[in-house]
Amino acid sequence: MAKIKLTKGELKKQRDALRQYLRYLPTLQLKKQQLQMEILKQLALLEEKEHYESVKRKAVEAWAGLLTDPGVDIRQWVIPKKIVTSLKNIAGADIPIFEQAEFMPEEYDLFSMPLWVDQGIEMLRQLVSLKEEMAIIKKGIEVLRHELRITTQRVNLFEKVKIPQAEEDIRLIKIYIGDQMANAVGRSKIAKRKIEELSAMSF
Repeated sequence: MAKIKLTKGELKKQRDALRQYLRYLPTLQLKKQQLQMEILKQLALLEEKEHYESVKRKAVEAWAGLLTDPGVDIRQWVIPKKIVTSLKNIAGADIPIFEQAEFMPEEYDLFSMPLWVDQGIEMLRQLVSLKEEMAIIKKGIEVLRHELRITTQRVNLFEKVKIPQAEEDIRLIKIYIGDQMANAVGRSKIAKRKIEELSAMSF
């Protein structure tokens, strides 16, 4: 730790720094709280989507055996060609938000394909979209947790290091300056007394 200068200039510098820390700390604490709340919100959303995905998967499994038909291959219509996302800013952190999954348009002969294909494609697309949405929510939670770690470190730095150190430095400088002033007054009194003694002796 660097040794502080025991001067009035350093006292002002430390007081200014302390004011800055005390002004900035509530903003950091608020950011930490907002991030924690958003993480809980996103975790609840993820749980809801996971439940919905489980229900959809069971519905698909009921007729999944039909997909083994060698004359029917619907994979090209249920693999997303593009995942559309946007960004949402939470307390300074940009998290991705799922908008939609885009698929190739289904183009097939309605007479040669079994009747279940239309509904099968739609249900599989819903399932795939849900999986993509859950992956995006998980990415967002990772971003928020990373930002929360950094913010928590900063809050701890201010609360446990910067503010106590500045307060201690101010205390030490004030004691030193007070002692110097007391010594100066003491020296001044001694000097005055000596002058008075010399003046008395000269008469």
